[in-house]
Amino acid sequence: MTTPDRDGLLAEQLLRLTRRVHRIQKRHLERHDLGITPAQSRLLRTLAHYASPPRMADLAERLEVVPRAVTTLVDGLEASGKVRRAPDPANRRVTRIELTDEGRTTLRELRGARRSAAEEILAPLTEKERQVLGVLLDTLVEGDGGTRC
Repeated sequence: MTTPDRDGLLAEQLLRLTRRVHRIQKRHLERHDLGITPAQSRLLRTLAHYASPPRMADLAERLEVVPRAVTTLVDGLEASGKVRRAPDPANRRVTRIELTDEGRTTLRELRGARRSAAEEILAPLTEKERQVLGVLLDTLVEGDGGTRC
């Protein structure tokens, strides 16, 4: 008799949960009629974390994507008025990406959509289970490779 592949099962569960999260988030984005894709929403959220407008290369590095992917995302967000390209005051060859007022408004709406999606996903869990899940997810995200007994 073979033993079940517990790690394989956990990996599959994590992948299924990730797909479910993406589907629910996409549905909530569509419900809020923000006119942006999940990838564009991720770029907006990332952009908001910078103290000053970043370069495209900075965004590509933070998002862990190729620079061309950032260019495509910025093109779409710029066309919809959510970001703008601005010259770097210290180096004319560098372009910075700035949130516009419309982009900040969209970001606030995105946070609401993400909260709604999280509430839907976490609804079956008790408060205690949510706390435990939070600790477990922090451990996985941080990659704590330490040994445990």
